[in-house]
Amino acid sequence: MRISDVLAQLGPEFPSVSHSKLRFLEDQGLIEPVRTPSGYRQYSPADVERLRFVLTEQRDSYLPLKVIKERLAEMDAGEPAPGPAPRLADSSAPATPARRRWDTQSVAEATGTSPAFVQQLVSAGIVREIAGGRLDAGAPEVVRIAARLAEHGIEPRHLRSLRTSADRHVGLVDQLVAPYRSQQTPSARAQAAELASEIGELLARLHTGWVRQGTNDLV
Repeated sequence: MRISDVLAQLGPEFPSVSHSKLRFLEDQGLIEPVRTPSGYRQYSPADVERLRFVLTEQRDSYLPLKVIKERLAEMDAGEPAPGPAPRLADSSAPATPARRRWDTQSVAEATGTSPAFVQQLVSAGIVREIAGGRLDAGAPEVVRIAARLAEHGIEPRHLRSLRTSADRHVGLVDQLVAPYRSQQTPSARAQAAELASEIGELLARLHTGWVRQGTNDLV
C-alpha cells in the first residue's frame, strides 16, 4: 500500500494521523516500510496493524513513544502483547471509505438528535463550524456527549466555559509547538504534531483526573 492508502484506512479511527505523523513514527524506528527502487514507501497490511497499535496506545493509554517502542520490541521477540492484541489485517477486506464530511443534518442523523439541537450547539460555540457550513470531524462525538448531558439538565450554554477552557489549553500547546512548526521542514512539522498530540492528551487526562477526584469527594 501507498502512504495515501494507509491514511485512508487509519484516518476514520485516528483523525489526526497525517503524512508527517507516519514519517515521524518511521524516523523513531516504530515502523519500517519497504522502499521501491525510486524511493517510494510501501506498507504491508502488517505495517498498518503495527501503526494502529502505536496510535491506539498513544490515544488510549497516553504512553510515550519510548515505552510503545519497547512493547513492540517485546512483541517482535514473541512475548505476549500487553492488553488487547492488535487486530489482524485482512487483505481481502474492502478499503476504508474516505473521511466523511459533516453538516448539521448528517450529524443529527448520526447521533439520533435533532438538527435544532446540533445548531444550538454550533451557536453556543460547542461544536465548531468550518468553511461552507461544514462541521469539524469531532462534531458527532461532541453532540453525543452533549445530548447525554442534556438528559441531566446540562444545556449547551452551561458548556461554554468548558469550551473556553479547552481553547486556552490549545493555545498553551500552540505556544509550545510553535518553534518546531516555524522551521518549515517535514521532520520539524512531524515533531510538532507529535508534541501537540502528546501534550494535548496529557492535559485532557489531567482534566479528567481532577473532575473524577472532585466528583468522588461529593459522595
